[in-house]
Amino acid sequence: MTLLAAARSAGRGRLDLQAREAREGASLTWLLAGFPLWWALGMGVLVIPFVAAVAAVKLVRRRSIAVPPAFGWWLLFLLAVTLSLANLGVDPPGTVPETWFSSLPGATFRFGFYCCCTLIALWAYNLVVEGKLRRERLIRLLGWLFVVTVAGGFLGTFFGSFEYTSPVEALLPKAVAKDGFVQSLVHPAAAQTMDFLGYETPRPAAPWGYTNTWGNNFAITAVWFAIAAFCTPVKTKWRIAAVVLLVASLVPAVYSMNRGLWLGLAAIAVFAALRLLVSGRPGGMLALAGAGCAAVLLVVLTPLGTVVQTRLDNGHSDDGRAFSSERATALVVEHSPVIGFGSTRKTLGSGESIAVGPTPECPRCGGRTLGGNGQLWQVMFAHGILGTVTYLGFALAVLWRFRHDHTAVGIAGSAVVGFSLITMFYYNALVTPLLFTLLSYVLLATGRPPGVPHHGPETENR
Repeated sequence: MTLLAAARSAGRGRLDLQAREAREGASLTWLLAGFPLWWALGMGVLVIPFVAAVAAVKLVRRRSIAVPPAFGWWLLFLLAVTLSLANLGVDPPGTVPETWFSSLPGATFRFGFYCCCTLIALWAYNLVVEGKLRRERLIRLLGWLFVVTVAGGFLGTFFGSFEYTSPVEALLPKAVAKDGFVQSLVHPAAAQTMDFLGYETPRPAAPWGYTNTWGNNFAITAVWFAIAAFCTPVKTKWRIAAVVLLVASLVPAVYSMNRGLWLGLAAIAVFAALRLLVSGRPGGMLALAGAGCAAVLLVVLTPLGTVVQTRLDNGHSDDGRAFSSERATALVVEHSPVIGFGSTRKTLGSGESIAVGPTPECPRCGGRTLGGNGQLWQVMFAHGILGTVTYLGFALAVLWRFRHDHTAVGIAGSAVVGFSLITMFYYNALVTPLLFTLLSYVLLATGRPPGVPHHGPETENR
């Protein structure tokens, strides 16, 4: 009878925990689990401010708010973003003249979403710390988004012309709905179509709006999908299904022709392998190396290899990126090194001539966005040295703080933060990649403290 009573008590405890999770973290769960629905409705990232508002209310109602390690660096970065708004009205030489008010919408969008991602991450941290949200659940939610990303990748690869007017888009004034940036937010489209190979080629974007964002999120969520499938308690059939999905995901990953994604995945694999070796797990390192070699062979020995070679032979954006990066760096150093210009700017013409601008044959010619070709350049140009130092300081402080956490979650979380440092040269982080990176930081920060012996499952809560 005693054993039966204990079993019933344990069962009630699990049900109570599940009920508490469902109640406390419902908004966060709906944000992540329901993202395909938000995309289909035309809300996409626009749902994030609503969840952030819930997070803000929940945090304000607390008697005390737990703060994760190294969070001070991130708050200093937000302060640098705020201070840089003072220079919105400054016109750097060689850029399209703007007023303080005309620059405000873009700056407000970025600052607003920085704050939204911060609030959601801080809320998630407190939920996990208090036992109201299991780390395992958050891991699986991020892993689920990999499934969503792969599904969107197949949609963009094989049905690249798929698009439609969303309900949210239909409600907007036509003049607003036609804006290119607004379209990326409210108009569901499977792919971005580009012609840098000499013919039109669809590159997966669904459900993240841009191909580069798709590639960024593919790598981040792939890490957590692997942890959810192979480092948490799941049935064998689901692990087999996970292997099948990972193999299948190579198709949209290759057809995205996203060199940044390929480089990022290789960097994550090398980082994880080195951490496994350092932690005294050569077997895990060899298993990871074997999986990587198998993936490379699969690409090389199939038609996917031709796609990779074709992409490498066509640099496409290299010259434009180099021009934007060099110009952004020079303008900041010469005219506003401390706090930057508050937002991005458009150049007058292109790298070849001030007279070169968009044409029907080349709609992307001229008017390069300074600060639009990578998170590093955006932070540096918009927020100066102060913003750059605090942004990099946050990532490096996190990596240093958790350098001894060799659990699966510890390695995975550090890999995602390290990945953000590599991709900041060519990917912009806002909005969803930054949110997923901060949630990865939450998973890192809610693990066992470095140096404390570990005796349980690698995803166990403190």
